Amino acid sequence: MSSRALPSDRLRLGVNIDHVATVRNARGGTAPDPIRAARESVAAGADGITAHLREDRRHIRDADMETLARTLTIPLNFEMAATDEMIELATRLRPHAACLVPEKRQERTTEGGLDIIGAQDSLRPRIARLTAAGIRVSLFVEPDLAVMDTAKRLGAPVVELHTGSYCEAVAEGNTARTARELARITHAAAYGFGIGLEIHAGHGLALDSVGPVAALREIAELNIGHALIGEAIFVGLGQAIRDMRAAMEEARA
Repeated sequence: MSSRALPSDRLRLGVNIDHVATVRNARGGTAPDPIRAARESVAAGADGITAHLREDRRHIRDADMETLARTLTIPLNFEMAATDEMIELATRLRPHAACLVPEKRQERTTEGGLDIIGAQDSLRPRIARLTAAGIRVSLFVEPDLAVMDTAKRLGAPVVELHTGSYCEAVAEGNTARTARELARITHAAAYGFGIGLEIHAGHGLALDSVGPVAALREIAELNIGHALIGEAIFVGLGQAIRDMRAAMEEARA
């Protein structure tokens, strides 16, 4: 186990604004504006903004990324497939971080973590290129010890643990599966931190599921989108972010 100090008690919150753009694109036009959502997230206390520019541009568009990269006052986390097109865009826009994720046209949302074990040969030069451009690389992966080892070998400083299976179990009320999935996240976070990785987590986290993950001291950051945008319909985006922050801080305490 590493002798590194655990992350700060203050767990960072990255707000994913993709689904503001989903609503905008349902009718075309410019409203609701994801850039306004980013500004309101900053005002509500977000530590970073995450946006996923997909190959099919189903929500976030190139112009959104251009504006975010140019105007944000907090870190921009550019979620992207590990393709030549996206590497070119990222190295031009120079976001704070690039999170490499799997992507399939037919999926509704990202399904599972990136297969970094099987894709090492293609990922290694892309990670090196992003790093050389001063971009912090994160890999969106399954909570698995062998995957942590592979991320370390590939030279990525950060992994984001996929919490989707855990959140599905919580939503189903399946306590046995919830315990198993949380144990996977717990073990991967501890092991990954121990070998020198910075640990983030995300996908599907909501007020009813965030607590046990936020309580894991090895985790430095959570990235949350859909639950916040959905709750914002009823309470407003700022309040949704403040409520999530309160739940994270209560768990961390």
